[in-house]
Amino acid sequence: MLYNIVQLPEAKARHNTVAVDELLACSVYSLHFQYIPTGIHILAILKAAQDQVSRRGAIEEHFFQSRTIVLTGEITHQLAQRVTEHMLALAETSDDPINMIISSPGGHVESGDMVHDMIKFIRPRVRTIGSGWVASAGALIFVGADIKDRYCLPNTRFLLHQPSGGIGGSASDLEIQANQIRHMWSRFETLFARVTRQTEVRIKADTKRDFCLNTEAALSYSLVGRVVASVTELL
Repeated sequence: MLYNIVQLPEAKARHNTVAVDELLACSVYSLHFQYIPTGIHILAILKAAQDQVSRRGAIEEHFFQSRTIVLTGEITHQLAQRVTEHMLALAETSDDPINMIISSPGGHVESGDMVHDMIKFIRPRVRTIGSGWVASAGALIFVGADIKDRYCLPNTRFLLHQPSGGIGGSASDLEIQANQIRHMWSRFETLFARVTRQTEVRIKADTKRDFCLNTEAALSYSLVGRVVASVTELL
């Protein structure tokens, strides 16, 4: 294992960055110091960084053993890939249920589609558990589970709205992109009508603007199947 440590002159170290490349052969850390008197401090920081990665690895292993996936933050290609790989690996391990905890402000729609479809694709049941804020593409992933497997914690809030995308380019490109957005809206309305048992007309009307729901409203709307306060309440 190699560490490439850039040591700055002491006079300049107060206002510069010391970079540690290929830490643990997979990461790059940029560490900021007020003062670096000896190489001992570099070794201590390397040890602390290594311990942090080791702890993270232990946490991921506990999640895998408990068949739990935590999906938080913006929905991106990278996040969708990580979650999909995790689901496929768990599906190969056994057919026991998988718990997916979701708290997301939304993000890339097609990345949300990827996770949504994979929830339905694998053999094990996936129980989606909303927590905090479940919005837009995050809600799209949430409803990938059957109604009986859609849970949320007591203080969860949901947001549904029509998907959007940027438009630019030539006139012909604008027309193509506008058609794609209209198609995305129609697909969104059909999907959420099916999973909530609402009509497409109602979904379209409700989501013309941001449509926010607390837990009671989400239950009434059939977006959520059950509100739980403890893991022991999962069925």
